[in-house]
Amino acid sequence: MNQSTAAIPPAPQTVRFVLARTSHPGNIGAAARAIRTMGFWRLVLVSPQRYPDPQVEAMAAGADDVLAHLVQAPSVTEAVADCTRVYGLSARRRGVNLPELDPRTAMAEIVPLLRQDREVALLFGNERSGLDNDELSVCQAMVRIPSAEDFSSLNLAQAVQVMAWELRMATLDRIPAAPPDHDAPPATADQMERFFEHLFATLHAIDFHKGRSAETIELRLRRLFHRALPDARELRILHGVLADAERMAKLASDTPKR
Repeated sequence: MNQSTAAIPPAPQTVRFVLARTSHPGNIGAAARAIRTMGFWRLVLVSPQRYPDPQVEAMAAGADDVLAHLVQAPSVTEAVADCTRVYGLSARRRGVNLPELDPRTAMAEIVPLLRQDREVALLFGNERSGLDNDELSVCQAMVRIPSAEDFSSLNLAQAVQVMAWELRMATLDRIPAAPPDHDAPPATADQMERFFEHLFATLHAIDFHKGRSAETIELRLRRLFHRALPDARELRILHGVLADAERMAKLASDTPKR
């Protein structure tokens, strides 16, 4: 990821607000202002349509420290690669089978993670189309902000403001840190993606799908392993199991049929 300045950043934070494919530069500035008013500063852009742009500074209204340390990433995968948990904000389900949380329930998970110094991302999609399936596939859960059924679409910066406010209030309420479920930190998003690549390649190698569409089973497997929160050591064991399965599949294919 490319950072816009080499200046020393503000106090360390392990939560980041990630904006994917923004179409209007004013929303970038308004989002910067939104998180700054709640005491946060880590803003990441993924493939913005217009940036830099004078409207960013105008709408930021003085949130200069956020803009000074703004980071750009070429893809969502890279933007969240070191995160333990990624929460996608979207009003559209798009058929992706993810746990759905309201903001307050999400904060009950997020704040204890931050107190354990885990990296957490809040991922926001394009203003018109929201998060696409590829972007949602890196998320462990989806957060839906309750709104009127007949007018449910929030402006991007408004959604960022709601989440930043909920996070600040949850922090001030001092949600207790949950004891770790593992004796090692959960795997990062990057480690999980490499595992999924290996898992899905192995399923194809052993002809698990038998010519049927792989999409549904792969989405369900993603949800299963995201829910399990495996650590890096557990992933190494699973990689070993998959490597043996691939080796046996190759031996079987190389053995002449009688």
